[in-house]
Amino acid sequence: MNPSGIIPADVSLNAAIAICAIAFVSGTARGFSGFGSALIFMPLASSLAAPRLVAALLLIIDFVAAAPLVPNAWKQADRRATAVMVLGALIGVPIGTYFLSRLEPVTTRWIISGFVFALLLLLLSGWRYRGKDHAALSIGIGSLSGFCSGLAQTGGPPIVAYWLGRPISSVIARANILLFFGASDFFSAVSYALTGLITADAIRFSCLVGPVYGIGVWFGAQLFGRASETLFRAICYALIAAAVIIGLPVLDGVLR
Repeated sequence: MNPSGIIPADVSLNAAIAICAIAFVSGTARGFSGFGSALIFMPLASSLAAPRLVAALLLIIDFVAAAPLVPNAWKQADRRATAVMVLGALIGVPIGTYFLSRLEPVTTRWIISGFVFALLLLLLSGWRYRGKDHAALSIGIGSLSGFCSGLAQTGGPPIVAYWLGRPISSVIARANILLFFGASDFFSAVSYALTGLITADAIRFSCLVGPVYGIGVWFGAQLFGRASETLFRAICYALIAAAVIIGLPVLDGVLR
């Protein structure tokens, strides 16, 4: 552990400062548009520190930030429909966590970049599922989201694309999404703890990065309604695309 006592020994001071900056940008995106934090944070931060540490760090800081939203979401959500999708997450999260804990860091980074790029294309396409509800489909989407969350905390786009395409009010859709990720984050926390991914280093580091992320979420929320959402979402997409490119392992010797 370095002299600060809060930054992991294998993370330089400059890298820690950069991760805090990335956390602020990704938190701002989350606070304003409701998505994009993991898609920005994971590729970039994983190029500066071990993906296992970065995924655990994001899980901790996002779990704390989102926890206060769960009680109200519980009241507004379609709990029965959400429970079916949560069942899928219960299957997908441990599988994603297994791969995160076993794969080499460089391999994990390539997979993260590939997943984030594919999810970015999904967001850019504007596709929404508008078919009928099927339990098997809900479980499948929940499993896919859970797998992405277990591997890299990037499970948002499949769930968002599904719920926003349903013939339900935006209030219920948002509540379903929040409630699902409350459960998914809990599964991830248990799974990460059992596989040793939540370490003392990750917890201590979250005490530094978490407040910066929280300030970013607050700042993004303040911008909501004051700036063009279309423009800001376009900026988020551009940041995600840049994060994918900069985070590619092949560019390590060029950009760092």
